[in-house]
Amino acid sequence: MAGAFPNERGLIVSSMENGTRPEFQLASEGVNQAELAGELFQKELKKYDIPLDNVRICYSPFSRTTQTAKVVAAVLKLPFDGPQCKVLEDLRERFFGPSFELMSHDRYSDIWDLDEKDPLMRPEEGGESVNDVASRLTKALATIELEFKGCAILVVSHGDPLQILQTMFNAVNHHREPSCNDLASRFQAVQVPSILSQHRKYALQTGELRAVAQNLLLYRTEGAASAELE
Repeated sequence: MAGAFPNERGLIVSSMENGTRPEFQLASEGVNQAELAGELFQKELKKYDIPLDNVRICYSPFSRTTQTAKVVAAVLKLPFDGPQCKVLEDLRERFFGPSFELMSHDRYSDIWDLDEKDPLMRPEEGGESVNDVASRLTKALATIELEFKGCAILVVSHGDPLQILQTMFNAVNHHREPSCNDLASRFQAVQVPSILSQHRKYALQTGELRAVAQNLLLYRTEGAASAELE
């Protein structure tokens, strides 16, 4: 549908109800970016000699991220409906609240100002705080770690969740707790206001592929869809 794509219209699309609507898929430029992401991901797999059998794609249920995952799977020649691709609801977009939904992207600055002051506070009733998103991302990673140990994981998510995820990964790498053995416990240990309030420092540009640690890459495609290689 011409002009329906959220990035082209400059709209905040963050609720499950709207985010899963077919008219909020990728625009043609976003599809091209997803294809490029798949090609770059493929190069990384070859670089580290990772067989396709060891690749898993986990993605948000939103239309734009589902489409991104499908495009990347097609580039890799992986069956999207097979066991190597898994939708995880905890990877969904951050819900900013009803009064922000379908409003201009200009409203993001109001939310991020609040995040910097208090990442535990929700933008409004019904909206998610940074801490809320961090908690469900920790659950998603626990699921991924349990089900796909030893695999290369491509996670297709969204702008705020990805920058929050990188914030926690960076903190985990710098604050190692001897008592925390699994990834979820290590994430919970750094889920504190002083760390979560910094998430905007790790914002990705549209179409950016970013290496943040060994075997860890982030890619942000159109519609705030992103991908992470772990």
